[in-house]
Amino acid sequence: MKIGFIGLGAMGRHMAANLQRAGHELQVYDLRRVEGFASQKSSAAEAARGCDVLFTSLPGPAEVETVGQQIRDELKKESVWFDTSTNSPSVIRRIHAELKKKNVHFLDAPVSGGPTGAQSGKLAIWVGGDQAMFEKYLSILKTIGDQPLYVGAIGAGTVAKLAHNAASFAVQAALAEIFTLGVKAGVEPLALFRALRQGASGRKRTFDRLAEYFLPGKYDPPAFSLRLAHKDVSLAMALARECGVPMKIGAVALQELEEGMRRGWSERDCRVTMTLQTERAGVDVRVSPEKLREALAD
Repeated sequence: MKIGFIGLGAMGRHMAANLQRAGHELQVYDLRRVEGFASQKSSAAEAARGCDVLFTSLPGPAEVETVGQQIRDELKKESVWFDTSTNSPSVIRRIHAELKKKNVHFLDAPVSGGPTGAQSGKLAIWVGGDQAMFEKYLSILKTIGDQPLYVGAIGAGTVAKLAHNAASFAVQAALAEIFTLGVKAGVEPLALFRALRQGASGRKRTFDRLAEYFLPGKYDPPAFSLRLAHKDVSLAMALARECGVPMKIGAVALQELEEGMRRGWSERDCRVTMTLQTERAGVDVRVSPEKLREALAD
C-alpha cells in the first residue's frame, strides 16, 4: 500500500517516520528537505500521486486548503486522505464535500500528544468522517498513534481537538492565577506544587471529573456543597486582594457560584453551577447512566 505524507514539521516528521519504520511504502513532502526519508518528493502533488492513503500534518486551515488545491487532481478514486492538522470544522466539511464528488474519502484526524508523543507513537487521534474508512485503515492509524478514536461525522474530530485545547489553555491560565496567589501569599513554590497535587483535584484526571456530576446531570446529594465552595472561593479572592494578585478567572468562577447561590442551590453539589453554561449555550449535555458506564469501561 502506497502512503503519502505531506508536512514534516515537529509532529509530521515523527508520524511519517513511524509509518516508514513499519514497512509502508512512503513518499513524503515538505517545504524544507528533511533527512531520513527514502522517497522525498519535490511537490505536494508528487507526494500525493498514486497514493492509496494520504496524511497531512500542516500548520492550519489556510495551508490545508492550499495543499488541497495542489493535490486534488492527483488523488485517485477511492483513496483516503486523513488530515492530522488542527483545522477549522468549516474548512474540513468544505473539503470533504468537494472530494466526495471525486469519490475520494476525506477524514479529519487531529492528534494530541505533542512531538514526544508523535515520536513514541503515544498519540490520541480523533477521527471524524466515514466510520467504515476509519475501521478499514485502523491498523495504519495505530502505527502513528496508540489511541485512535472514532468521534463522529466529518468535522467531529476537529471539534473535539479544539474543545480539548481550549480547555487545556483555560486550565493553564487558572493554574497560573492560583499559583501566583499561593506563592505571593507566602508559600514556597515547590511546597505549593506538592500540596496542590495531593488535593482532590490534583489526584484525579481533569476530564474524568465530568462523569461524576456534570454528564449524568445529578447534583444531589452533594459531595461538596455550593455554599462551601462559595465560601472558599470568596476567601481566596479576598486573599488575592490583600496580596495584590489579579484573579480574572477566579472572579468569573466566583460570579458563577454567586449566581447559583441566588438561585437557591446552596445545598446542592457545587458543580450544579456548570448548568448555567448549558443554559446559556442552549444545549443538553446529559448522558444516560448506561452509556456513561460503557464509556468509562472502555
